Amino acid sequence: MINKIVLSILSAASLYVVSTVTLLSLSGSAHAADTQKKSVKVPAMRNRVYAQLARAQKLADDGAKLEGLGVLDDVKERIDSLNSYEKAMLWNFYGFMYYGNDNLDLAIESFEQVVAEKAIPESLRLSTLYSLAQLALQQQNYDAGIKHLNKWQQLNSKALTGQQYMMFAQAYYQNKQYQQSLSYNNKAIDLTFERNEIPKENWLVLQRANYYELKKPLDVVKVIENLVRYYNKPNYWIQLSGMYGEIGEEDKQLAVMESALQAGYVTKSNDILTLVQLYLYHGVPFKAAKLLSESIEQGHVVAEVRYLDMLAQAYIAASDNDKAIPVLIDAAKIADSGKFDAYLAQAYLNTEKWALAYDAADTAITRGGLTRMGDMHLVKGMASYNLQQFERSLMAFTQAQKQPESAKTAKQWFHYVEREQGVKSKLAMLN
Repeated sequence: MINKIVLSILSAASLYVVSTVTLLSLSGSAHAADTQKKSVKVPAMRNRVYAQLARAQKLADDGAKLEGLGVLDDVKERIDSLNSYEKAMLWNFYGFMYYGNDNLDLAIESFEQVVAEKAIPESLRLSTLYSLAQLALQQQNYDAGIKHLNKWQQLNSKALTGQQYMMFAQAYYQNKQYQQSLSYNNKAIDLTFERNEIPKENWLVLQRANYYELKKPLDVVKVIENLVRYYNKPNYWIQLSGMYGEIGEEDKQLAVMESALQAGYVTKSNDILTLVQLYLYHGVPFKAAKLLSESIEQGHVVAEVRYLDMLAQAYIAASDNDKAIPVLIDAAKIADSGKFDAYLAQAYLNTEKWALAYDAADTAITRGGLTRMGDMHLVKGMASYNLQQFERSLMAFTQAQKQPESAKTAKQWFHYVEREQGVKSKLAMLN
């Protein structure tokens, strides 16, 4: 049995969300260094235009946003008199103000007007394209975000940073283009390794998600191994164990899960039960019983019928009938069939409690719901024989012979008891 643990790796919100947009300054930044010189001549900004734009900015900074927009509107009324650079800067100021007012739609429209102008500094074009990409991703418009990022990359001759690679990776992931996402994702992580640095946790989480979507479980395992190595969180240990099970490495699955238990990471009911099942699968029922018993006592696992059944089976597999019996008694009290009474009858028989075995088997037959009714007649016959109640034993074996699953064994026992009864009768006559 391989226990499959569903990985919580498909929710994009848990990976690398662009929750805030850091718009770039008008003078450019590391994202938008003027790295490509164009032959297009950029006109200068005239003082009167600059003064109006600066006044609008000052009003906005002082909290008078509407007044600031009013100043920009005054400048826009004379837009036909502005050169390309002045128009671009006007739209840029609009974009920043709309963004500051949380009006992303108008901010995007304004920034698109900026890049529509031909004669503007490349640093401004680059910074605006990058901001447009960020805004589009924030609005979950991934096609537009990818389009702006690709335009930005075509113009930017500078090598991408890890964060910029991850912007591409997240955009493609959200757009369900997992191979493209993985390509940028891997480049970002490779950069950190080249610098002898540890990749950011959310970069590895996205890498894991990409490999999972691409159905590459061996690579998923390698990524989770790195998450365990670098970030050592309980859920990564549990996920790693589950993935070892997925790829058929059950020994590693158990070893990792047991290490997680020793580290105090196995606390959830599902995880505890997974480890119990692994112990049973690997033939260590004593550990399975110990863990499950303690977990039920501590309230980590609810004492439901199915878990009491699992606990009892673990004790029986560990040949510890004395500990199985109390569990079976509790389970029988809340069960709606004779299933646990049947287990109890067998446990009593194994521990030579003949009268109790007979009563439990009789109760199991009365309550019903058994898949092998004949076995309970066998238990009644064996218990009665050991109590020297031969007639009752023969009656039970007669009933057992009517059931296909127990007929052969019952017939053999019937003849044996019949002979024993004859021997005892002869001895009694001699005495």
